[in-house]
Amino acid sequence: MTRPTDPAVPEHRLLAQHTVWQTLTAADWLYAALMFAVAASAQYSLPHRMDGYETAMLWLSAAAAAALGWFFKPLRWFVPLSLALAYGGVALYGGDFANHDRFLLRYFLSSQSAIMWQCALIFCALFAYLSGGLIAMRQQRQSNTLLGMATAFGWLSALAGFTGLLVRWHESYLILGSAGHIPVSNLYEVFILFLVISALMYWYYESRFAVQKLGGFVYLFMAGVVCFVLWYSLSRNAQQIQPLIPALQSWWMKIHVPANFIGYGAFCIAAMLGVAQLLAIRAEAAYTRRRLPESALIEEIMYKAIAVGFLFFTLATILGALWAADAWGRYWSWDPKETWAFVVWLNYAVWLHLRLVAGWRGKILAWWAICGLLITAFAFVGVNMFLSGLHSYGGL
Repeated sequence: MTRPTDPAVPEHRLLAQHTVWQTLTAADWLYAALMFAVAASAQYSLPHRMDGYETAMLWLSAAAAAALGWFFKPLRWFVPLSLALAYGGVALYGGDFANHDRFLLRYFLSSQSAIMWQCALIFCALFAYLSGGLIAMRQQRQSNTLLGMATAFGWLSALAGFTGLLVRWHESYLILGSAGHIPVSNLYEVFILFLVISALMYWYYESRFAVQKLGGFVYLFMAGVVCFVLWYSLSRNAQQIQPLIPALQSWWMKIHVPANFIGYGAFCIAAMLGVAQLLAIRAEAAYTRRRLPESALIEEIMYKAIAVGFLFFTLATILGALWAADAWGRYWSWDPKETWAFVVWLNYAVWLHLRLVAGWRGKILAWWAICGLLITAFAFVGVNMFLSGLHSYGGL
């Protein structure tokens, strides 16, 4: 006997009430159980290093990992594999950093080795995206072997980078003892996090919208970031693990910085999609053979990226204000970093308003997203280089 439906409730709302749970499979529940088992294992093995806030964040992270795996199925392989590789690296250390010369650590699983693999794989992905994209555009095809390889290289770069960050977290405790900390405390570490987030976000959009030809635009920017990371590490020895300065010795850092860089990653992807959109608009205006996805599709992806980035950047700004109140006794002081964070927030708020409310489309939004990248870059790096204030500890 079937349950009658309420005619007052639209059919699409009835579907929406059941879709999320009905689509979950046994594999989804097994993945969620695995994430919570990993959290339980971490809490059991590291109780002396975790306070109440850190315990809460551990379980919230497990819940977030489970939800993301349900939302984007490929993450069900990415997260467990990165955790397994990181655990392998930790086990090889055996509690002693002097073991870093072991073969697998030296060439694959130490933080520095994994991060160098990440950098190399980003260049491999860029080459494959560019060459595969050119061939696909000439043949009027959506994909080919090279583009498939590019996606795999991008996936592996994110895997290597995330594994490297997890192992680096453990290495900080081996080197600094109780002063060990999450690896989001300097430009070197946060740029590695940025590369991981950007690769994962583009991976999702590429899978969702079948736009492999756009990978060259995104990975061209990421390769530029890699060049900066390599220069910064060589010139400043930034890869060395250092104790946190007093201003950063706060649990707020563990949630403020990752939220910020989800926003930064989304904004940078949107900017490179803006470049692609301008080229697509130019081709469409000239009635030439279509070599890129339609400009309207590119703009839709750009809009979704900015919307996600704006959400997380807003959250990060709120968390930063709470951190400031905890550290300095006031939520906002119009410090140069805070001022430019507000400029970034306002820039993308206006962009979203113009698209959603005013109905703007086309070139102006593409150019706005590109200029937004310059504003974001100055807010993150330029302020630290040229201005002084309460956040001067983040300088180059």
